[in-house]
Amino acid sequence: MKYQQINKSLFETNRAKFTTKMKPHSLAVFNSNDIYPISADSTMPFEQHRDIFYLSGVDQEESILVLFPDCPKEKHREILFLKETNDHIAVWEGEKLTKEKAFETSGIKTVYWLQDLGKIMFEIMTQCDTVYINTNEHYRANVETETREDRFTKWLKNKYPAHAVAKSNPILQRLRSVKEPIEIDLIQKACDITEKGFRRILEFVKPGVWEYEIEAEFIHEFLRNRSKKFAYTPIVASGNNANVLHYVENNQQCKSGDLILLDVGAEYANYSSDMTRTIPVSGRFSERQKAVYNAVLKVKNEATKMLVPGTDWAQYHVEVGKLMTSELLNLKLLDKADVQNEDKEWPAYKKYFMHGTSHHMGLDTHDYGILTEPMQANMVFTVEPGIYIPDEGFGIRLEDDVVIQKSGEPNNLMKDIPIEVDEIESIMNG
Repeated sequence: MKYQQINKSLFETNRAKFTTKMKPHSLAVFNSNDIYPISADSTMPFEQHRDIFYLSGVDQEESILVLFPDCPKEKHREILFLKETNDHIAVWEGEKLTKEKAFETSGIKTVYWLQDLGKIMFEIMTQCDTVYINTNEHYRANVETETREDRFTKWLKNKYPAHAVAKSNPILQRLRSVKEPIEIDLIQKACDITEKGFRRILEFVKPGVWEYEIEAEFIHEFLRNRSKKFAYTPIVASGNNANVLHYVENNQQCKSGDLILLDVGAEYANYSSDMTRTIPVSGRFSERQKAVYNAVLKVKNEATKMLVPGTDWAQYHVEVGKLMTSELLNLKLLDKADVQNEDKEWPAYKKYFMHGTSHHMGLDTHDYGILTEPMQANMVFTVEPGIYIPDEGFGIRLEDDVVIQKSGEPNNLMKDIPIEVDEIESIMNG
């Protein structure tokens, strides 16, 4: 791993929070992700399942975590099953977790090799009444591939059909959405790496550069600061490309007078950052570009103030819509008739700002969180309004990552990343 080892107290705390929510005489099982094939002997880079990482810190394939807080045998209340490492694996792939290293990583004392899974599972399944299975119920999930977790669940339910089944996901949705201090520090680290990348870009961009060259500058800076990759597929959208919300081709030349929308974030230790900035190719905004930019910035700043404990996510978006409507009227993009005659299901402002303003962020860029429940302190949200004007050849979005505080305005983890027009122009022309 490129990242520095995380204090195992985080994972011990996370497990303790989870097990207190479990039913009596129940156990829960969590699997690593598969390594997915491409073709021949090629595979996609391994990405750990965020739930087993959240609860154990284990960041390798073919790992299983079992939690059984009421187990009569104390040593079986927390168990890791790992792929057995050996000298051959150490030479060809690098050493996998040893039992000792697994304890240092997770704080779990009982570690078995996977070859013992069937025997140990039989013993503990005879001692429990309910088994928690882990399903993906994220509101944006659209999974067509059968996962390792899916296959394990099939095997478990087939072998032990008389057990009651419960879901881990509702517990994890709530737990993962409220961050521990160590987690906030890790997200801050990801944001700090993103800042380094953005500052590098401000000195690199000029008319004639290509979008993919900008992408390359970002990943160069990310890798040299212990990030293994982009937190999500980067958007480097110059000119009218910015009006395609998920533009990821990044293959066009940046022309003088155009703007570039940069939706780019580094990961660190599997935690995400999520930044958007919009900058002028030539180093200066036109007056019209500046007016729209400052309107988006004003909405972002005012929307941020609303992210406080108790806020309802759906109502928050209604209020942000009112802010955006006011700015669009000022910019003469809407008139009063547009607003008076609007469809309440798709308000007039949606013509120019058609996506949501905020989402949970953490181990996943669109992190777990139950959107029908009020916001709480130590949740991390993005704030990302935008105005998109295809007829004028540009789109502007600005995005920061903020932590909700017990009182007062959120803590902006990206407060040091340049965002004001004057600061951006100064750095680009420095």
